[in-house]
Amino acid sequence: MATIEEALAIERLERDIFRGGATESQLTRTFGGQVAGRALVSAVRTVDPTFQVHSLHGYFLRPGNPEEPTVYLVERIREGRSFCTRRVTGVQDGQAIFTMSASFHRGDEGPEHQDVMPQVEAPDGLPDASVTMSPERLWAMREWEHWDIRTVPQEQLVQRDGAVSQQQVWFRYRHPLPDDALFHVCTLAYMSDMTLLGSSKVIHPDEPTQDASLDHAMWFLRPFRADEWLLYDQSSPSAGFGRALTGGKIWDRAGNLVAAVVQEGLIRTPRQQ
Repeated sequence: MATIEEALAIERLERDIFRGGATESQLTRTFGGQVAGRALVSAVRTVDPTFQVHSLHGYFLRPGNPEEPTVYLVERIREGRSFCTRRVTGVQDGQAIFTMSASFHRGDEGPEHQDVMPQVEAPDGLPDASVTMSPERLWAMREWEHWDIRTVPQEQLVQRDGAVSQQQVWFRYRHPLPDDALFHVCTLAYMSDMTLLGSSKVIHPDEPTQDASLDHAMWFLRPFRADEWLLYDQSSPSAGFGRALTGGKIWDRAGNLVAAVVQEGLIRTPRQQ
């Protein structure tokens, strides 16, 4: 399957127009993380390198076709001294399949604090997902074969009071990545869509559902590397009416809070044919 370099690759067609080609995939629709990651790469290409991504807010509008290229149209919404903003629309066959706003910041001085990383089993003692995944889900490990993904067993989770549906996942890219910090940010944007919606199904393991990401917001808080272990601490505070709200905090192994994610997804009962 595609490497992360291939999954995020785009070509520049015009000053603010980019195109991402088809990549090898087993999916019937384009992985949402790939669309978001390529949209972010497109935005990055239009911003002065002194700025760093600090947030993105995206909406998945239509399923993408993984066998067709996607064009990314970038709008330069704001050019400021400390902040700049880009809006990106992903288009296939003349229709928008994704839209995203991304904000960039040069960085300033200010107070600092962060939550404490939750107590969690270290990744070294957990089996690779290819060992724990059910046979009918092993295709997912072939799709993301370049990622080491290790889910903390539910019985080993430290349950938070009042949290109804929790999940913790360690992950890292298996191969060394370039030292470019922005590439790691775009890589994490790609991977942040993976497993998060699953946190809403932890307490509904036997209920069949149709699932899809609807919207996705992300904040990048501290430097990190995507080829080193990151903990995705996930929860779903609410589900209903065919939708689920999910959120996650992403920590490096040293206990630094590096990113936060909120997503709403579709988890509806399959419709009768």
